Amino acid sequence: MPKVFLSAQWRKLLMANYAVDPEVLKPYLPAKTQLDLWKGTCYVSLVGFMFMDTRVVGFKVPWHVNFEEVNLRFYVKHHAPDGQLRRGAVFIKEIVPRPAIAAIANTLFYEHYISVPMRHRWQLGQTIEVMYAWDIKGQEQRMSARAANLPLPLVVGSESEFIMEHYWGYTKVSDTLTTEYQVEHPSWMLYPVEDYKIEIDMALVYGQQFAFLQNIEPVSVFLAEGSEIKVRNKRTI
Repeated sequence: MPKVFLSAQWRKLLMANYAVDPEVLKPYLPAKTQLDLWKGTCYVSLVGFMFMDTRVVGFKVPWHVNFEEVNLRFYVKHHAPDGQLRRGAVFIKEIVPRPAIAAIANTLFYEHYISVPMRHRWQLGQTIEVMYAWDIKGQEQRMSARAANLPLPLVVGSESEFIMEHYWGYTKVSDTLTTEYQVEHPSWMLYPVEDYKIEIDMALVYGQQFAFLQNIEPVSVFLAEGSEIKVRNKRTI
């Protein structure tokens, strides 16, 4: 089993899930993977959360321990040579506030990170309010939600279980080359979302191919508590 490259906590994951035409995602689909659908629906998810207590190969890097991330991802499956069906995510773009994080992830994992000014706000009480914001070309982008402070387990066979239970990452390196890495964490608890706002210029942030997201509502919005996580070193498949 590959060694652990990164360990951290992922906390207060706000996830807006959109139903999309599978054709939109085919240019991003890594070799040896297939789109993973839920009841015939193809999803992309916009996810904002906090990295906390981050360690790279066991060490904390000053000023790179706690930081925000927002990513746009979709879901795939891969039939491994040992017969195991591995369900994972492919990241279209990942946004963080630290250039070094983006440089390492892009160089070592062939990911698609950019670094821009970011900020977040949490208000915790009987309700939980979370907000993740960042700046692109001087324009603020933000996603926020309010949820009841009543964490509930995932329901077996539910849409939320499908979205959450993907434990591999896949990256398209070329038309024939794909890398995979394993992400380990326990099943997450969900807070019932009562209200949300997505205030993002989708074309500006993600390109014209995803501009249509501006004009549709998410099928669902989740707020997960998160947990400690481990990311193992990549390998080629």
